[in-house]
Amino acid sequence: MKNRIVVIGSSNVDLLMKMDHLPEKGETVTDADFFQVYGGKGANQAVAAARAGGNVSFVNCVGEDAYTPQMVQNFKNDNIDTRFVFQEKGIASGHALIMIGGAGMNYLSVAPGANYRLLPSYIDRIETLIDEAAMIVMQYEIPEETIQYVLEMADKKGIPVMWNVAPARSFDFSSISKVNILVLNEVEAGFVSLIPVANESDAEKAAQKLVGMGVEKVVITLGKQGAFVMTRNEKVSVPAFRVEAVDTTAAGDTFCGGLAVALVEGKPLEDALRFASAAAAISVTRMGAQPSAPTRREIEEFLQTHTL
Repeated sequence: MKNRIVVIGSSNVDLLMKMDHLPEKGETVTDADFFQVYGGKGANQAVAAARAGGNVSFVNCVGEDAYTPQMVQNFKNDNIDTRFVFQEKGIASGHALIMIGGAGMNYLSVAPGANYRLLPSYIDRIETLIDEAAMIVMQYEIPEETIQYVLEMADKKGIPVMWNVAPARSFDFSSISKVNILVLNEVEAGFVSLIPVANESDAEKAAQKLVGMGVEKVVITLGKQGAFVMTRNEKVSVPAFRVEAVDTTAAGDTFCGGLAVALVEGKPLEDALRFASAAAAISVTRMGAQPSAPTRREIEEFLQTHTL
């Protein structure tokens, strides 16, 4: 039985400032703490899945800058297959500037750099890897044409795709029926479904619409209200674990990585949601994107000591 998770997506060098409150327009906040870590939604999900026990291969484009060699080494340190991390010449890797204020809320800006060089020609070069995949995981920090190309290839091969439409931006969603597992937060659910989402009832309507468009499973995360998955035949919900958040960066990515592992392992939907929610809950209690992703042992211990 295949168990390889192929994550196709972005990687970033993250430059973080932690402060007591986020600045208003024109305000300068001093006395911040500085951290340099690694992120990018693709890399975050790859790391989260690998630490959660997944057999992970990462497909990505990096550039030429001082941070890149260590970033790639960090993937290897987490036992991620990096054979298909391609290096582009004459461009920097993706970079993100992140300000983190009280209660873990954040502002982010991203320079995509080499991430936008991950074009369909590279997907042709990894077709044998895709053939080995139990699941393909994608986000939306790489070009639309690449996502469309992967969806078409995976659909023809019968390989399930989990797509986290993050960040939410323009896309030809006519191909959305080729997505097996669509993962969205409230904002993303509203954007993709064209149904404004202000509460769980709205989120359920959005999920129903997306299932009607051909998506097999729609997973919507609702922050402190938990998460649910909608299929044609059922809705499964889990509440959120109560923890003290210090940094919400990459919580959604950690959720996706954990969910991919749980589903590939064949866990029932409710157990898979609980596993992913536990991983995300642990991540928000720590600083940084990839540094915050928990190990399999940490997730299992958390589930034994925390009830929903």
